[in-house]
Amino acid sequence: MMKPTPSLIIVPTYNEAENLEPLVSAILALDAGFEILVVDDNSPDGTGKIAERLAEAMPVVHVLHRPGKMGLGTAYVQGFRWALQRDYQYIFQMDCDFSHHPCYLPIHLERIATTDVVIGSRYVPGGGTVNWGWLRQFVSASGNFFARTMLGLHVQDCTGGFRCYRREVIQRIPWDKVRLQGYGFLIGTIYQVQRLGYTITEFPIVFEDRRTGQSKMSFRIMVEAFFYVMGTALARLLAHYRDDRIASKGKIPL
Repeated sequence: MMKPTPSLIIVPTYNEAENLEPLVSAILALDAGFEILVVDDNSPDGTGKIAERLAEAMPVVHVLHRPGKMGLGTAYVQGFRWALQRDYQYIFQMDCDFSHHPCYLPIHLERIATTDVVIGSRYVPGGGTVNWGWLRQFVSASGNFFARTMLGLHVQDCTGGFRCYRREVIQRIPWDKVRLQGYGFLIGTIYQVQRLGYTITEFPIVFEDRRTGQSKMSFRIMVEAFFYVMGTALARLLAHYRDDRIASKGKIPL
């Protein structure tokens, strides 16, 4: 039997004590050769200790401990760098709260064979959300529309965090240009992926509201994402204007 391609799932955690062990069990029950890296931000509820216990019992579970709550973006970047120091060819990111259900992981593996990045998407036909209020639906849908329009993105779910990347994509993204703490990081990453010319595939998922614990979404995170999109869009506009001026100066008048 052919050995599965080494795959790592990065799971950032902050106060996910009730979710972590069931999630790890559900992932490993798929028996698809996944390894898991938990990046814990010194959770007060003991999530880091649970992660350590799981890592001691199962060699395919790994843990990175951070000194405090440092944000989603930096957790993923640290996890990506850890993965690149090892032999993982496919690198996943997913939430710990079962809003990204492990049952979709095999679809990611199937699709990544023919593309560079795979996104489990709420906003392609067949996708959706469960147990969301109208305000959260409006904020999410309008935020995605805003990012797509301003940045010229070809992805429907720009803020979707259920993704799989080929190793070479992670290696080439200029992470110094995606220094964002919250969900703006997800927009910035997919913008860089598209700018580099990599292929992106979406498939539908149903995003369920978290089973336990509290959402990490905040007003500060939304403001950060807004200013990132506006700043990047303005920089793109100025770059196009500069290129047009240079091109026009190079034309020979008839």
